[in-house]
Amino acid sequence: MSYSTFEYTNLTLSAASLSQTDTLTVTVDLKNTGKYQAVEIVQLYTADLFGSIARPVKELKDFKRISLKPGETKKAEFKLPVEKLAFWDINNNKTVEPGKFTLMVGGNSYEVLQKDFTVQK
Repeated sequence: MSYSTFEYTNLTLSAASLSQTDTLTVTVDLKNTGKYQAVEIVQLYTADLFGSIARPVKELKDFKRISLKPGETKKAEFKLPVEKLAFWDINNNKTVEPGKFTLMVGGNSYEVLQKDFTVQK
């Protein structure tokens, strides 16, 4: 809970298509739009859109605590290695399947900015 309000803008991904060994850089601008200095927990989620097995709708992959003064804007940056998208498949092998993913960033799991990206074989 915070005594302030925040605005998320300018979600950018370093690439729209990645290989299995790449790292995705994610940035987003966070602005304190309230009257008080406050800390916001910026959360990064992913969703596998076409997995071979049922997967969680959203998976929390990272988060950062950012302190902001009233009216201040800071850029939050995340590094997401593609191997963090791995899961245990039906044959009990840890794998990253190629396909389309959605990346989401926000202060909670339902009010998010989102962009899609693809992992190649």
